[in-house]
Order: sequence, then structure tokens, then C-alpha cells
Amino acid sequence: MSVNFALSEIATYLDAEIRGDSELRITGLSTLQDAGEGQLAFLANPKYAKQLSETHASAVILSADKAADFKGNCLIVKQPYLAYARISSWFETLTLEPAFVHPSAVIDSNALVSNDVYIGPNVVVEAHAQIASGCHVSANSYIGARSTLGINGYIAANVTIYHDVRIGEQVRIHSGCVIGADGFGIAPKPDGSWEKIHQIGGVTIGDDVEIGACTTIDRGALSDTKVGDGVKLDNHVQIAHNAVVGDHTAMASYSGLAGSATIGRHCIMGGDACIVGHVTVCDNVQLTARTLVTKSISEPGSYSSGSTPLMTTTEWRKNSVRIGQLDALARRVKKLEQ
Repeated sequence: MSVNFALSEIATYLDAEIRGDSELRITGLSTLQDAGEGQLAFLANPKYAKQLSETHASAVILSADKAADFKGNCLIVKQPYLAYARISSWFETLTLEPAFVHPSAVIDSNALVSNDVYIGPNVVVEAHAQIASGCHVSANSYIGARSTLGINGYIAANVTIYHDVRIGEQVRIHSGCVIGADGFGIAPKPDGSWEKIHQIGGVTIGDDVEIGACTTIDRGALSDTKVGDGVKLDNHVQIAHNAVVGDHTAMASYSGLAGSATIGRHCIMGGDACIVGHVTVCDNVQLTARTLVTKSISEPGSYSSGSTPLMTTTEWRKNSVRIGQLDALARRVKKLEQ
């Protein structure tokens, strides 16, 4: 798909100050290092500033301080990365199919499917499921009984949505996701084996959510597992049964919430960060990569946890306490030395 925009059109959309040739034609986006003629690049991270003088981009999105020494065509904005994110939609190469139901799709007679949706090959829609206007459900995906998909939802190929899953509007779910599988609910029996706890809750997902490839969100044991509005989940994220993810929280790859864990609004979880079960994290918390949260957090801020050599749990618990005392101990030693 080819696109072609005047630099002035892009400037108007981004509310940017334009410097240079306003009629310059832009046909693509790229990085400062790789951009060529007709392409628009951006400078957001200061460590790439040295590439500005060497770029072959036809124009660059940057901040006023970086534009001062740049001689080329540019769009000046307060937040270059946000501006790049906004304009990226103009260059999206994914094309959605027009409304159509493939002959191989299996749709239960009791399902409610709007007339203006795309249903791809081998899609299965079970009884009393609802698919709203403007949705796109790609090949081999499955929508379980009584599950609902809101307006303009996008379901990529090979997505499984179990029964009793409620999904809001403008939600994108990528390939390999499983939404609504049973949570890990088992009870120990006297003989050392396990009794399954049947998971009779569902999953509720808000509006404007994006769920990365191979992410899993388990159904609740009794009440629903809940994902709020505007949540962004990377690939390979795990949300366990009855966990709650607050509005506009972002979770990077391999991060996860154990059963009944809650993370608040506007939080960020780095890669492989995890929250143990029945723990609550308040709003506006950042967890750096590989942080393990073992107790509730009630104050906004950034939190991290280190790693230790492999040891028994008893030893680990003792040493974790001692690690937290190292700074005070070091200060005492230094004072004694003085």
C-alpha cells in the first residue's frame, strides 16, 4: 500500500511548527539511521542525537531544542515520540477486509452477528455470542458461548476466546491469545492428589485495550478477572484468575499477575515483573524489569527487586531481610571507621 502526504498535512494533524518545505511529499516513516528520500524520521531519545547530522530523512520530527542546530526540513513538537506514535497510523500497512462471512465459518443460529463485520475462514462463533458492528475476526479464531465483542474489535488469526468473556470497544487481540481459559484452581486432597476447582467466573475487558500475541487471561474462579480501559499488554503476558488490571496500565513481555492480584491505574510493569497472589499495587507505580512484588504497595513511585543465588526458601527469606539492611549497616561501619 503506497501513501503520499504533504509535510503541511502532517504538521496540521500533529499541531506541529513546520520549518522548511511545507509541500514536501512524505511516503514513509523510518529511523534517523535508516531513513531515505521521502521518509519522515523522529528524534526522541537523546542518545540518537548524533545521527541527526547524518540522516538522509526528508524531514524529522523533533523538539525545539534539537531543532535549533538542524538545517533540514522538520516538524517541531513538544513530545516527538508521541507525535511519531500518532502519525504512525497514517502509514499502517495492515488492510482490513470488507464485511464478509467466509463460507467455512461456523456461526451458531443463536449468535448475534452484525451485518458489517468480517468473519474469516474456519472461524467458530458459539451460541448467544455477540459480535458488534465493525468487527474483524480473522481465520481460525474461536468465540465461545455468550461472549461479546464490542464495536470495531479486531481479532487476529488463531485467537481463542472462551465462554462468558465480555470485551469492550476498539479492542485488538493478537494471534495466539487465549482469553477465558480456566484459572489455576486446585485444592489438595488427603492422599496428596488434587481436586479441580471449577472456574465459574468470566473475564471482563474494557475499551481501547490491546493484547499482544500469546498472552493469556484466565477466567475468574467465582467473579470475573478484570482488565480496565486503555490497558496495553505485550506478548506473553499472564493474567491469572480474579486478577485486576487498572485503566491505562501497560505490562511488558513475560510480566504477570498471580491469582487475585490487583494493579492500579496508570502503572507500568517492565519485562518479567511479577506480582504474587492477593497483593495490591496502587495507581501510578512503575515496576522495573524482573521485579517481584511480594507485598502490597500503597505509595506511587518506581520499585525494583534484586536477585540472589539459588537457596532454600527459608534462607532466601532471611537474606532478603538482610539485603534490605545493607545500607544502614554500611553507614554504621563507615561511622565506626571514622
